[in-house]
Amino acid sequence: MPKSGSKKKDTRSPAKQQLTPANTSPRPRVSESPRQSSPRPRVSQSPRQSSKRQPVITLLTDFGRRDYFVAAMKGVILSSNPNAQLIDISHEIPPQDIEAAAFTLVAAYPSFSAGTIHLVVVDPGVGSTRRAIIVNASDQFFVGPDNGIFSYIIDREPSACVFEITNRSYFRQPVSKTFHGRDIFAPVAAALAVGTKPEELGETITDPVQLQPLTPIHLDDGRVRARIIHIDSFGNCVTNLTENDLTPELIAAGARMYVKGRLIRKFRQYFAEAEDGETLFGVWGSAGFLEIASRNRSAAKLLKARRGDTVTVSGV
Repeated sequence: MPKSGSKKKDTRSPAKQQLTPANTSPRPRVSESPRQSSPRPRVSQSPRQSSKRQPVITLLTDFGRRDYFVAAMKGVILSSNPNAQLIDISHEIPPQDIEAAAFTLVAAYPSFSAGTIHLVVVDPGVGSTRRAIIVNASDQFFVGPDNGIFSYIIDREPSACVFEITNRSYFRQPVSKTFHGRDIFAPVAAALAVGTKPEELGETITDPVQLQPLTPIHLDDGRVRARIIHIDSFGNCVTNLTENDLTPELIAAGARMYVKGRLIRKFRQYFAEAEDGETLFGVWGSAGFLEIASRNRSAAKLLKARRGDTVTVSGV
């Protein structure tokens, strides 16, 4: 029998010996539960969130980069859904320029996959009675103010369905009168990304605000009346003419284009194809619209053109 205070030799093999950290007493036994919670603090997330890949959420605004606005919207989205994939389309839309945002959006959305959510905030009417809406079109969602910003999407997608956002339980509280991008549109986009149905966020409407239609006017005499819908950073004048209005066969037959009193008869496949001394020509841009361009020069400056100027095509 060992003396009092003596230690009994441990005859177990080293692999079976329990290792206890130095200068610590053994841990007390904790009663186990089949659903024992982790002691690590958890981030509050939507109950719909899963580990599968999340849809992309794009952001398009006139906020610029100097202020906190873009970061605040992203923070709201990521607080609700840390797995969200965020992509910036642009934050350099001219302030309050709804038409510029509408063009940028219609040019960008075909590049994104089904399920993408587009968060668009160019919102001069924030805090007023203008509605907040979701547009479901081309298997994508578009979230933002009802001020015509989604007009071109609706023009391009006849089956588009529009919802007014009315379920305030999804809003960030309190809702600021001057920043619905953070308090309404961002949390709604985050909810859509984890599977919330637009029907849960509001009711369908049939009268969204619309800008001037994207489609040119075909006149009885065979002419087509179009317009400049965008001027890009290179000075190219983007018209609303597509190949549905001006086919390669019609161009080959001698179609003529008039803008700001100038006749344009040359149509090129790419910019460098233009001949030396060739001032203005038409070229199909990457967004599918006919552009009026000048090689290594600004066509807008040469023409003193502005968005909204009429473009007439004849000989078609």
